[in-house]
Amino acid sequence: MGMRFQAIIRAVAGVGIGLILAGCSEDIGVDQHGRKVAVERLEGQWLVINYWAQWCAPCRTEVPELNALEKELKAQSVQVLGVNFDGLQDEKLSQASQDMGITFTVLAQDPAERYQLPRAEVLPVTYIVDPQGRMRERLLGEQTAAGLTARLAALKAQE
Repeated sequence: MGMRFQAIIRAVAGVGIGLILAGCSEDIGVDQHGRKVAVERLEGQWLVINYWAQWCAPCRTEVPELNALEKELKAQSVQVLGVNFDGLQDEKLSQASQDMGITFTVLAQDPAERYQLPRAEVLPVTYIVDPQGRMRERLLGEQTAAGLTARLAALKAQE
């Protein structure tokens, strides 16, 4: 009876430790809906990181292109991410994202340090980050889904 009790205690402890460690997984912050964005969700994928602002007219025309790009390339390990240039947070970020019609993930925390992205001086600016987390391209100005798809294909061909 004693050995069986010890086995049960070890099993329960193992499950408990596993749950604790799972809850401690690294995240990259939260999105425009307040949901955690786990690093695992982004690792090993190509990232298209776009900086935008509500007052930026080209950003407004670019958003539908980025929405289309995300839908088109999601199955190909490409993740479209947005970052609000003005650093909006919480409800203001959620409302601005909704007002802009953004359907892709918008990060509340700027990932520039993580991916060593240079500070955006003009908008819009889009960075392409490879699956190893290295910035491969900095694109200034308004982008199209077709143009970004072509740039991604060219970068992938260099691998």
